Amino acid sequence: MDVERPLNGLTLGPVHLTVADLERQVHFYETVIGLRLRDRAEDTAFLGAGGPDLLILSERAAAPRPRRTTGLYHFAILVPDRQTLARTLLHLDQIGTPLHGFADHDVSEAIYLPDAEGNGIEIYCDRPRSAWQYPGGRLKMGTASLDVEGLLRLAGERPVAWDGLPERTTIGHIHLHVADLPATEAFYREVLGFEVTARMPGAIFLAVDGYHHHLGANIWNGPGAPPPPPEAPGLRWFTLRLADAAALAEVHTRLDAAGVPLAAQDGGWLARDPAGNGLLLTAA
Repeated sequence: MDVERPLNGLTLGPVHLTVADLERQVHFYETVIGLRLRDRAEDTAFLGAGGPDLLILSERAAAPRPRRTTGLYHFAILVPDRQTLARTLLHLDQIGTPLHGFADHDVSEAIYLPDAEGNGIEIYCDRPRSAWQYPGGRLKMGTASLDVEGLLRLAGERPVAWDGLPERTTIGHIHLHVADLPATEAFYREVLGFEVTARMPGAIFLAVDGYHHHLGANIWNGPGAPPPPPEAPGLRWFTLRLADAAALAEVHTRLDAAGVPLAAQDGGWLARDPAGNGLLLTAA
């Protein structure tokens, strides 16, 4: 299916999570991750880093998310530079935060950890695009050991008291558990207009504007994995912020033509991908 591509200029907006204990999660994201509470409305909290909302947390009494379902693998917080990543790593080390791992992805350097309810978080910085490599015309994006000691040394060169994540922090990408990779690729590439940037066993990565990836999807919870119950903690939706109203209208037309149900939500349109993951489409 050939499509026009209205996704140039796309950015990711806030990630919306359902949580079982709002107070505990707000405390975690403020004290551990370094976000700031921007607003509070009944059972929902809005957090950012001095700019727009990056994370929305809504409380709902629920059983734990079942294993082997679709949903969030991790959401990725993009910090503006390596010095910030180094200071963040030092802060996490000093307060004894359990971490899931570290990785050098050639295009970026990353720290992985769970939140207070087990949702996956990546905190990363990009290398300059001029340093990205394209052997055989394909972007090189691997997984190697992160220079943890080098980052800690960098943080110690100019010690600064931890005061949270800086204002230029954004949501860099989202990584999802899905049920079927071909169906996921068809939805995000053929209907929405993303481009495939990399593949690995059981996973695919997609982006626009030449980025390494705005979206990852994997079947590591098993092919055909079911969606979690609607009340389960985890991802409610992530936000794709299109460049303008015209781009949003075009994507709405495409989704409608593909038979994807759409619901008006927060000034945009809420859709679900073939695995049931929610995505909110808005205009900048």
